[in-house]
Parts: sequence; structure tokens; C-alpha cells
Amino acid sequence: MKSKKLFERAKKVIPGGVNSPVRAFNSVGGTPVYIVSGSGPRIKTAEGTELVDYCGSWGPLILGHARKEVVEAIQETASKGTSFGINTPREVEMAELLCDLVPGLDMIRLVNSGTEAVMTALRIARGFTNRRKIIKFEGCYHGHTDSMLVSAGSGLLTGGISSSAGVSKETAAETFVVPYNDLNAVLEVFKRHGNDIAAVIIEPVAGNMGLVQTVPGFLQGLRDITARNKSLLIFDEVITGFRLAPTTYGRVIGITPDLTCLGKIIGGGMPIGAIGGKADIMRILAPLGSVYQAGTLSGNPVAVAAGLATLKLLKKEKPYPTIAQHGKKLAEGITQAARKAGIKMFCPCIGGMFTPFFCDGPVTSLADAKKADTKTYAAFFHGMLDNGIYLPPSQFEVGFISATHTDSDIIDFIEKAGSVLIEIKPKK
Repeated sequence: MKSKKLFERAKKVIPGGVNSPVRAFNSVGGTPVYIVSGSGPRIKTAEGTELVDYCGSWGPLILGHARKEVVEAIQETASKGTSFGINTPREVEMAELLCDLVPGLDMIRLVNSGTEAVMTALRIARGFTNRRKIIKFEGCYHGHTDSMLVSAGSGLLTGGISSSAGVSKETAAETFVVPYNDLNAVLEVFKRHGNDIAAVIIEPVAGNMGLVQTVPGFLQGLRDITARNKSLLIFDEVITGFRLAPTTYGRVIGITPDLTCLGKIIGGGMPIGAIGGKADIMRILAPLGSVYQAGTLSGNPVAVAAGLATLKLLKKEKPYPTIAQHGKKLAEGITQAARKAGIKMFCPCIGGMFTPFFCDGPVTSLADAKKADTKTYAAFFHGMLDNGIYLPPSQFEVGFISATHTDSDIIDFIEKAGSVLIEIKPKK
């Protein structure tokens, strides 16, 4: 009952009882869990229940919870001071390492979150091109900056409409929202508004409508269109950066955007973000240029220490093939289990990222994702939770496998999923 009591207390002093909306369990129902500790792939609730975690703090914990070297780096750094608001040597080391691991990133600016990285990237794009409008894609989440909290308008060419109170119509109208994987829609917007498109921003692998991958040729098409129209291409790799390889996804597929937004893994579980790109573009940032950005905690020494430790371990240990094998095994295993239970499921995976959509596949857009049966996912989530497995509390979020999940963990997941799927199958 500890979690229930904590939630009741929280609702009195925190809006909705949570500090980030998805934690409220609104999508799946029930009382949110409260976590007191974690180690490797496991977390412990306030009640003392151990769960195998397939959320991983929404992606940063690719090395699992409380990795010894990361914790030691945090402790050692914090013992010397948690913040200075002044330059530190490790900021330089972090920037050098990121530029080394991601060829095509000439310069990096460290910030405090993925949202801040995106906000800065959009400001850079507008300042560099002297244009105002942005193209984003349905289902892609780029943080809660005003111009990204928009949804598709009444017509493709009319600009977006606010999807949150507090975002002005004027701000929303400067963002065009087009369907994911629809190159013709992008071309149509450029045909009418190309001279005022500052940038196209995209998650190169979408992770906020569930896992949705781009179709062949789509990202290269965006690269060609933006280059031809002298607009910037921005890859939001807050999730995918260092998730699929010790570099960015753009680097893996051989497409170099003008700007890349990073976060999550590069902080090793601590708050951080980064924006990087070509030197001629990045030099527009103050104090060199006219685009202003600042932050007291930017390049925070504790966050940088955790990130450096994580990136160095990833570069050294290269856990990616094993994580990918586990992801493939999990996705195939639960798909087969769903088929045996007579339940429709499409479970895409890439590396250790996966989403069990309760619908027929494929899922290549937000419209496809919305066909998923969210009630069945909610039942699946709670069934797995009752069996000691924690999944993202929403059909439209991505699950993550870490380097600490073992083959036994994956087999256990599949076996328990099979039992849960049979239990939740609708009775005729």
C-alpha cells in the first residue's frame, strides 16, 4: 500500500501527483508504482517488490541501473562540488569525445535536457536561415517547447494547431505537421512554402508513438529536399543517440543532418542534453554569433562525469550485438505467443528497442499506431507487472533492453507474456 499512500500524498502537492504525465498511469489505469532502488536490470518498489525493468528510465540506462563505474564517477565528482557555473575540464573532454564518436559533429553545446536541445536547434535553424517555419512529423515528440507541441491542422498547408493549452495559435501556425514516412507531403509543403522553411526536424527512428521506423529512402529523401531548398535537417536523437551503436543513428545509416539533438544516454542517467552540428552553423551561437542560449547548469560536472563514464564503457564493451539479439528474440517470442493466444500483435524492434502493438502490422505512421488496441495493452501491462516485469505504462512508448538483461531474463519475459496473453484474451 506504500505506493498508493505516496500517490495520494503526491496529488495534494504535485499536479496530478507526478512530475511527468506518463508516470500517472492514465493510459493503463491503476496506481503508479514508486521505486526506491535499482541494480542492473532490476528495480525495487516501495513495497519491496522486485521488478525486471524494460523501461530503463525511458532509455538512458543502457548499462542498467547503478552501474558501478558510473556511480563511482558521480560520487567522486560530487565530492568535489556539484556545480560551479564556471567552465570545467570535463566539459571539454565530453565535447571532444562526442565529436570523435560522431563524425560530422564539428561542435557541441551542452544543455540540460532533450527539450532544451531541440529548443536550441530550432532557434539556431531560424537564426541561420533567417526563416520562420518548421516541418515536423505526426507522432514524433521533441519535448515540450511551444513550437513542437502542435498537431496537424485542418489542411496540410495551413500550419499546425496547438495540442496544449498555453501555446499560442501564432506559434503553432509556424509549424507544419506532416505524416511520418510521407515524402510527398513534405514535398507539397516545400512547394508552397519552401522559401520560408527553416528546418525539418524528425526522430529518425520514432519512439513516442511506439517504435516506428522509417521506410527505405525516406531519410535520404529529407536530406535531399532540405539541401536543395537550403533548409536545415535536424535529427532528434535524444532516444537513438548511442542506443543502437556507439554513435548516432544518422552515422550508422550514413546520413549526416545539419544539426543533431542528443540526451538520455549521454548523461548516464543524469539530466543532460546536447546540440551539435557543422561548425559554420554552430558558430551562430553566442558568444560567437547572434543566437542566444545560456544555462547555469549547462555542462554540469556531475552529469558530464556520468555521461563520460557511460560513453567510455559503451565504446570499450560494445554491448550492442548482444542487446540486438535479445531484442529480436523477445519480439519474435511474444509475437508467436500472441499468435498462439489468438491475439493480434505486431512487435517491431531495432536493437534493444521494441513495442508490442496490439494490432495487425505494419505500423509506419501515427495513423497506423492509433489502430492498436490500448485496452488490451493496458491489460497486458498489468498482467506483466503482476508477474514481476515493468513495461512502459503506455501503448505508445518504447520498451528498452539494457546490456544487463540476460538470456534468462528474455526467456522469462516470453514465458510470462505467453501466460498473460492467454489470460487477457477476450472471452467469446
